[in-house]
Amino acid sequence: MGKIVIKAENISKAYELGEFSTGTISRDLERWWAMMRGKEDPFLKIGEVNDRNKKTDSKLVWSLKDINFEVEEGSALGIIGRNGAGKSTLLKLLSRITSPTTGTIKGRGRIASLLEVGTGFHPELTGRENIFINGAILGMRKAEIKKRFDEIVDFAGVERYIDTPVKRYSSGMYVRLAFAVAAHLEAEILIVDEVLAVGDAEFQRKCMGKMGQVTKDNGRTVLFVSHNVESVKSLCDTAILLHNGRMHENTNLADAIKIYLQQNPENDRGHFVNPNPPVNLEVYFKQAYIKQKGVVTNALFNDAPIDVHCQLQCNIPMKVSLEVIVRDHNGLPLLFGPIGLTQQREHELEPGVHQMVIRLNPPYLAKGSYFLDLIVAETGKRIIDIHESCLGFEIESSFIAASGWSFEHNRGAGAMLLNAFSYFEDELPAVH
Repeated sequence: MGKIVIKAENISKAYELGEFSTGTISRDLERWWAMMRGKEDPFLKIGEVNDRNKKTDSKLVWSLKDINFEVEEGSALGIIGRNGAGKSTLLKLLSRITSPTTGTIKGRGRIASLLEVGTGFHPELTGRENIFINGAILGMRKAEIKKRFDEIVDFAGVERYIDTPVKRYSSGMYVRLAFAVAAHLEAEILIVDEVLAVGDAEFQRKCMGKMGQVTKDNGRTVLFVSHNVESVKSLCDTAILLHNGRMHENTNLADAIKIYLQQNPENDRGHFVNPNPPVNLEVYFKQAYIKQKGVVTNALFNDAPIDVHCQLQCNIPMKVSLEVIVRDHNGLPLLFGPIGLTQQREHELEPGVHQMVIRLNPPYLAKGSYFLDLIVAETGKRIIDIHESCLGFEIESSFIAASGWSFEHNRGAGAMLLNAFSYFEDELPAVH
């Protein structure tokens, strides 16, 4: 067993909620009338546990509860869980941005963290100045930072703008420089949240390669939060799974990912509603559902097309590409197409709500359970919104299985079938 660099013992984090005031006489009357009829108070607060589906009178909400784990030197730990599971809170505790309510965290070595776009950078200072300030915060000497400076700038690809105030950077430039600083300066522990989604696909590949390098070649430790299970699989040795602020016990990497993919209660109904719409994004999914032969269902047959209906909110005029990835019950991607590869996938959207349909043409899937990822991207540039395994369905019977050929006999490789999908906007051809 290697040297332990992070040890979390019984850590919990609680936040106290202020007194909830309705603010208006009409709402006060609504509360009184509900109580008179013996109904639930419509203004109860969420609390006690980190479960947004439960209401209570408590003034405390436990974002994390009784978390225990150890991280070895030179390892890469993936932290996965649905939105609101407590991942970002845990990273803030490990980064010493905030303190746990109970329990202790012991760390050995300097920590470089990249939790949000803009964290740690002063907007009025240039990229050059921010590199030196971040290095100084990590306890590095000026000579050490100078030695790494050219490598940082080259990795971030911001040579032309290095003497420009970072407030003028795009979000992609900002996160590229922030990651380059965190990854190249001599910190023993690198903590990375989901901010890499801001970068383009090429930069995301560079980041994954760099994080793999710092663990394998440099013996540094990486803590990585992502909804992309393929990234977690490729980078991490171990993983912890959070759900409603609690940690699943005794799960290895494969088991943690499998449980994570099966956690979404909506996917049993073949219907997805975005619980926390990211209203600041240019375009995002509001909801989606699966239809076959005009019926909303998740019990499907392989003799007819499978239609994935998506409702998108677009906030600015832009060209987008819409994709789904089909995964098996273990999270293995089976069917997918590269985003923006063909003009058929590109749609010019104006501000407003748009109804889109992706049709999975038969017969490509064997009998079994499957999950769908939903992805919308700015065509040829970057992923904007992604929801992994947000829809689920069951193939009840399959002509493929009868013929003896199916993806079940070719596990591990996945497939890229460009003719497997068709794309429509608003109008959908009839299915007979």
